[in-house]
Amino acid sequence: MKEEKIDKFASNLKAVFEANDYLYFYKDVLTEERTNKEVEFLTKELELNSPMKILDLACGYGRHANRLAELGHNVTGVDINSDFLEIAKNEAKEKGLSVEYIREDMRKISFYEEFDRVLLLFTSFGYFEDNENFLVLKNVANALKPNGLFCFDILNRDTFLKNFPPYIVEEKGNDLMIDRITFDSTTGRIYNRRIYIRDGKRKDAPFFVRLYNPTEIKELLKRVGLSIQKIYADFDSKPFTSESKRIVIIALKF
Repeated sequence: MKEEKIDKFASNLKAVFEANDYLYFYKDVLTEERTNKEVEFLTKELELNSPMKILDLACGYGRHANRLAELGHNVTGVDINSDFLEIAKNEAKEKGLSVEYIREDMRKISFYEEFDRVLLLFTSFGYFEDNENFLVLKNVANALKPNGLFCFDILNRDTFLKNFPPYIVEEKGNDLMIDRITFDSTTGRIYNRRIYIRDGKRKDAPFFVRLYNPTEIKELLKRVGLSIQKIYADFDSKPFTSESKRIVIIALKF
């Protein structure tokens, strides 16, 4: 892949996560039922039995942050997308919730031992160069108090490649979200030449995501002072196997 093409993929996250298009195509799958299930998982597996200080990285429009605040936790949400944050803040205000929302790049956060728990959910890890992805994990470890827990979920590289979908088309009325996917084994990345078509207008939003397998993730976490405590196939707490499509990890700061 030519360097200029890689640059195009790397610099277009703003278009990929443009709130209007993103929510238009994803809102139907990001249901209240799904959010309830994920929050129940977090409450159980992260042992959120008493009020805790929680950092929700790449919090988006506050889907988890506001729910956790409703349960009595002290939540800080961080996202680089101001449109998502505005939605999150408005919902928190309507519900009378006190959630601190901060617009910041997860590569640049500078918290130090402030949080009992850190979240990075809905495949929000892997969008940067390898050294920057590592920096994100380092920032997470710095943000956690000793013995704090970190939960994040990613695609499982091993099984993704077994059933590699070159095209995925999502239809909503006459509108389309078209994912055209290739995999580069030298970088471990999937390159997605995404196209949004809405009201007859086309918008290109190419991006890449670095895929990892459990062995790679375990080593990266170890390097920043985190150790895997639990690993699941999804937010239903099913055990992770060699056939699991996703990896849900809970890691401890040691």
